[in-house]
Amino acid sequence: CRSVLGHLSHLLAPAQTAAIMVDHVPEKISFPEMEEDILKLWTDIDAFQTSLKKSEGKPEFSFYDGPPFATGLPHYGHILAGTIKDTVCRYAHSTGHHVTRRFGWDCHGLPIEFEIDRTLGIKTRQEVLDMGIPKYNAECRKIVMRYSSEWERIVTRLGRWIDFKNDYKTMEPWYMESIWWVFKQLFEKGLVYRGFKVMPFSTSCATPLSNFEANQAYQDTKDPEVYVLFPFEDDPETKLIAWTTTPWTLPSNLALCVSPTMTYVKVEDLESGQKFVIGEPLLPSVYPKPKKKKAEPKYKVLETMVGTDLAGRRYIPLFNYFESFREKGAFTILTDTYVKDSSGTGVVHQAPAFGEDDYRCCLAAGIIDKGVNVPCPVDANGRFTEEVSDWPGVYVKDADIEIIKHLKGLKRVFRNGVINHSYPFCWRSDTPLIYKAVSSWFINVTEVKEKLIANNAETYWVPAFAKEKRFHNWLLNAIDWNVSRNRFWGTPLPLWTNEDYSEVVCIGSIEELEKLSGVKITDLHRESVDDIVIQGKSGPLRRVEEVFDCWFESGSMPYAQLHYPFENKDFFHEHYFPATFIAEGIDQTRGWFYTLLVLSTCLFDKPAFQNLIVNGLVLAEDGKKMSKRLKNYPDPSTVVSELGVDSLRLYLLNSPAVRGEELRFRSEGVKEVIRDTLLPLYNVYRFLVQSMLQRQDRTGEVFSRNVEAARTSSNIMDKWILSAGQSLLAFVKQEMAAYRLYKVGPRLVGYVEELRNWYVRFNRKRLRGNDGEAECLSAIATLYEVLMVTIQLMTPFIPFFTEYVYQNLRHALPEAEREESIHYRMMPEVDEEAHDEAIEQQISHMQSVITLGRAARDRRNKPLKFPLKSVTIIHSSAEALEALKSVEDYIQEELNVCDVIFSQEEAAFVTLKASGIQRALGSKLRGDKKKVMAAIADMSHDEIKAFEAAGSAEFEGHQILLDEVNIVRTFSGDEAECEAAWDRNVLIVLGLAFDEELHARGVARTVVNRIQKQRKAAGLSPSDAIQVFYSVQEEEDGSVKGILAAHASEISQSLDAPFLPLPAGVDGELKATFSLFGSELTVLLLRA
Repeated sequence: CRSVLGHLSHLLAPAQTAAIMVDHVPEKISFPEMEEDILKLWTDIDAFQTSLKKSEGKPEFSFYDGPPFATGLPHYGHILAGTIKDTVCRYAHSTGHHVTRRFGWDCHGLPIEFEIDRTLGIKTRQEVLDMGIPKYNAECRKIVMRYSSEWERIVTRLGRWIDFKNDYKTMEPWYMESIWWVFKQLFEKGLVYRGFKVMPFSTSCATPLSNFEANQAYQDTKDPEVYVLFPFEDDPETKLIAWTTTPWTLPSNLALCVSPTMTYVKVEDLESGQKFVIGEPLLPSVYPKPKKKKAEPKYKVLETMVGTDLAGRRYIPLFNYFESFREKGAFTILTDTYVKDSSGTGVVHQAPAFGEDDYRCCLAAGIIDKGVNVPCPVDANGRFTEEVSDWPGVYVKDADIEIIKHLKGLKRVFRNGVINHSYPFCWRSDTPLIYKAVSSWFINVTEVKEKLIANNAETYWVPAFAKEKRFHNWLLNAIDWNVSRNRFWGTPLPLWTNEDYSEVVCIGSIEELEKLSGVKITDLHRESVDDIVIQGKSGPLRRVEEVFDCWFESGSMPYAQLHYPFENKDFFHEHYFPATFIAEGIDQTRGWFYTLLVLSTCLFDKPAFQNLIVNGLVLAEDGKKMSKRLKNYPDPSTVVSELGVDSLRLYLLNSPAVRGEELRFRSEGVKEVIRDTLLPLYNVYRFLVQSMLQRQDRTGEVFSRNVEAARTSSNIMDKWILSAGQSLLAFVKQEMAAYRLYKVGPRLVGYVEELRNWYVRFNRKRLRGNDGEAECLSAIATLYEVLMVTIQLMTPFIPFFTEYVYQNLRHALPEAEREESIHYRMMPEVDEEAHDEAIEQQISHMQSVITLGRAARDRRNKPLKFPLKSVTIIHSSAEALEALKSVEDYIQEELNVCDVIFSQEEAAFVTLKASGIQRALGSKLRGDKKKVMAAIADMSHDEIKAFEAAGSAEFEGHQILLDEVNIVRTFSGDEAECEAAWDRNVLIVLGLAFDEELHARGVARTVVNRIQKQRKAAGLSPSDAIQVFYSVQEEEDGSVKGILAAHASEISQSLDAPFLPLPAGVDGELKATFSLFGSELTVLLLRA
């Protein structure tokens, strides 16, 4: 394929008032090569920045882009979300808006630290402190933007227009300062507090995680399970049995918990004689049912009780590490409804530092106090502290077996084993999480929960279920947000306190810190602010150690990326907040979408955004998560280099993922977009240009846009395609305004199909000038108009190919409309004068007739090349038949029939039989079912027709819908000589009776078809002058030879070349032999 740059050669030429000749279009196209040339064009004309300058002063379409980490390369999830964002933003620009698009980078948090820890071999928090925070953070800073240039290259190659030069980074001091301001507003509103909370905790990263992070990486894993014995203090011979899969938490046990309403039983073990208390519904988990039916029972029930009967009784603890808690009520049986009968024994051991419910129950019982006094003998790296004197320094998971062995020695184990279950892992280090009480700083989300729900109601989501179900339910169960992390590389919490936290000062700006400390501030990271001391009312105050959860940083981006409120205050309130539009994956319902809403609600009691598109997850073709290790998906760069970006974009935008569902990615699906949409559209464009140039050769006139010739055309297909184009335009505007991309994609693809398979196919002769120059001009002008509307509508979706087509077709525009790029053009308004719904309905009926006729031919193995005697079109509406008569010539030509017959008498061709659908009517009719079913079955032909027309009818007092009735049509004509086909609107009957003359015409058409294919295979274009010679070797009857001789004139006319018998001695390279109805046809092509 020749370079596309040749195709764009007129772009930088001096502007001309008159139309410029369009360039020839090559037969084949490489979409990836074309896209690379378009990228060069955009660079040469600085297309993105130019589009922004052209839209200055227009209404702002405010867009927020969530910041990704730059420590890895973009994957299909990024590509999908980025494509949705780019499509909506391009469309917003084309509807008269100014759309600022800034790229952002998430620079802090675990992903960065994890990379450094792995690179430097750091395994514990103490190793970081030994290294020094300044050195450690310097290493983090080095890798933050490791892949930024690759991101920019890939995002640009994907056709996304976004500003990388004016980007924002969450590690910039000005960005961090706005985060401090946000936090101070919340602090001053009383929404910040310090407390203990049991959190998912990564021992490898030595930090708590949010519940969102913990839910990201569940894995099936094997853990020990143990049934532990707890003797009653007042009856040591009777023991409660508790079940746990975390033996390492048993040294911290302070209580047991039972359900207040569950029935419990005291049983005697018939083998050991021991007495146990277990939840009655859970006896089978302790004493599995024997496999033998007549096996002796292993226990007998001695006593029955409910959970409240056990409340307050004391038991003998396993260890004495926390004996001091006895005076506060430790080692007592508690009750709580969280204890269920779905697993375990109905008795749950309580370690308040390692379970959220454990903490809540022990706090309610007064065993521990809020914010203090929580026994937590596990350090940040998951090792036992000196408090657990039997296993100090041992990693808790490694201690499981030793603890079980120890308890067996004390005869405190009933049974132990191994369980395979789903367990949360650290999404970064791929190590198991633990749940651990940590001292943290919280946002009091429960205080503003009702406001969150109210503000969420003001937003618009696509799809709606993500807002109304998933997100709403998440808000209903919202808990206080732990915004602190015990890490190093992040925005430090701006809190200065004394040792007992009785005085806390929150800093909201660099200026404020400088004023209170007297220190000049140039950076806000830990190495710059940790040593700053300010004077408080109680004495010197030092900064707390924690940094912000990076979700707080990204949730602050609406303010921080503008350095609000220190700069851009008026712009922020007048044009920028809330965002008109955002988009991310469905996993962000508990991430970015949530943090945006929480902070905007706390600050301004408003949602941070108005409109949101939530995309589904992109999975591998087998339905599994995409995995680099498994290599179960094609590399995006390979897909782009081989198939191009436009096909990938359209594949993604026309997939279930755009309506929030999962997409199983198939590279074959991208190829199908090329085959079914891009190549057909390319061929329509190529055929138009060929027609324009051929007309120019004939008339000497360069085609220029001629709206008048298109609008005043009397050809019904011209009127139809112009009207259909306006209907498409109205539909796209309507659905894009509602952010329903999932409806727009299929409609655009469908219109390309209409353009190629109906308009161009039916008007080839007109476009080539066979019906005269006036008709040729009308057809070219019409196709030009609708193709320009089509590419304008598709520009946000496939920006490269539409630019490629536009760069050639723009030369036919008036100079004033000849923009340098299609992306500078505004979306046209709907032309109501060109819109004619009646004509669209008329052509729709014609399409139904032709489609049914083709299907009927296929069923009877009658190729379209062979003419048939007739098609009879039956419709109950005389008006519909009149409309079809006006397109009779098209029907006749497309179905290749001699006669088209119209009739309203359906009863003469088919019988109708109706029956009620049992599944639909069973529960609805109940006792009347039999008589209603009989009434439906008794309908006459005319009654069934009336029922179909009305859509419903009353039977025995019941209103029955059309969808609840099955209507069967049976053809009553001669099936040997006819074939019928129908849909709900129309019935057609093909006449199949054999006719010698029709057969001969079919043979002639077959020969034309074979020669045209031979011509194309030889590299000859339709305009190349040739001579065609033929010879036939056949049976004695000589039928084929006679047919070709009799129809030589029409074959010659179809080929636009002489069609002559092959003289003796004439030969050449372009020679082929075909099998034709028992004969051998040899065809020789010679250049004239």
